[in-house]
Amino acid sequence: MKRETHDYIKIREESDLSLEVVILLILGVFMFLFGLLFFKISTGELPYTPDSTYGLFLVIVSFQVITMGKTPFGDLRRSWVLVLIGIITAIVGMVACFIPGQLTEMVRILVGVLLFAGGISLLLQLLFFEGKARTWIKIPGVLQHLTVACGVVYVITIVLGLITLIPGITSNFQTALFLLIYGISIFYLAWCIQKVARSYPPENLKSISKEKGGLFKSLQSVSLSLSPAVVIMIGVLLFLLGCLLFPINQGTLPFSSDGELGLLTVILALQMTTLGETPLGQFKRSVIIIIVGIVFATLGIFSCIVPGILTGVLQILIGALNILGGVILLSMRFVPIIRGRKKHDPETGPPSSTVKKFMVTQTLLNLVAIAFGLSMIMPGMIPNTLVPVILIINGLLLFALAYIIN
Repeated sequence: MKRETHDYIKIREESDLSLEVVILLILGVFMFLFGLLFFKISTGELPYTPDSTYGLFLVIVSFQVITMGKTPFGDLRRSWVLVLIGIITAIVGMVACFIPGQLTEMVRILVGVLLFAGGISLLLQLLFFEGKARTWIKIPGVLQHLTVACGVVYVITIVLGLITLIPGITSNFQTALFLLIYGISIFYLAWCIQKVARSYPPENLKSISKEKGGLFKSLQSVSLSLSPAVVIMIGVLLFLLGCLLFPINQGTLPFSSDGELGLLTVILALQMTTLGETPLGQFKRSVIIIIVGIVFATLGIFSCIVPGILTGVLQILIGALNILGGVILLSMRFVPIIRGRKKHDPETGPPSSTVKKFMVTQTLLNLVAIAFGLSMIMPGMIPNTLVPVILIINGLLLFALAYIIN
């Protein structure tokens, strides 16, 4: 009984999974699920949307770039230039998810180049840069596992890049098999990175990095904090979607609701797994929250790859979460004030102007979230001409929130 209680408490505690690890887990789910589904897709048993599949991959890669400075070609200093490149790449991926048939060839080639050239770059760095494979392989234990995991991931990355750039060089069965192996190898790499982080605590990273030639560069802190970086990504998504809905509503552009819903769900999952933030409020980033986030990511990935199956489910899910989250957060903020229970601390005085701006922005975001949720659950309740305006306002408010947080 004591052991069960201890295990229950443990899974509710703050998780020590790093940002890099949770993103790799979601990327691994993407590749593994894509491989499983590709067996059915290749036989015609399931439909397939390459635009939103490639687009989602670009968004996940962009998320890594913006939040960690980790690119397909290696780790770079996370400057505003790099963040801007990440945002532009994310926009290309988002457009591919929302608007099918317009960027199909472009995103296929872009993904192929990132995989092929990026895989070669990472493999060369692993083999020839001082302090990487030649150093790691001499240290028994997890660093040897890390060397093998990196090597396998990079080689399969190169192979999948070639398959993407030159369709038909492998059979559909072989492609699906490579995707499955790739997903498993990414899980293996995530495990290795987490083991390294646990074996070499943060207080030892500085001295070890000097001895091993910057081995733990990707685990060190970054210049732009995580929370505003994630908020910026969501703001870009909603603002772009709002802008695109004007020509979509007029019938001048096609629209993929599965790509939209799938991408929204995956972004929500990334927010949950990296920050513990959900539409219902902020939670401790526990193992339970991370598992829920991965489940959400799985649903979103499925929707982006295979259209028409989860459309209604995700529409209701996202709509309900936005409505409930908006109502709950507004209630938590204003009910105590209405009842007269929330008073200013005499020692701290009234809230500062920054805090007031933060509260106003959060309140407006909650109201907009409720409106967006209603438009998802009850299409037609809010006129189509107003939905894009709601999304654009939501995006602009998120930009303001990111500015205030940072």
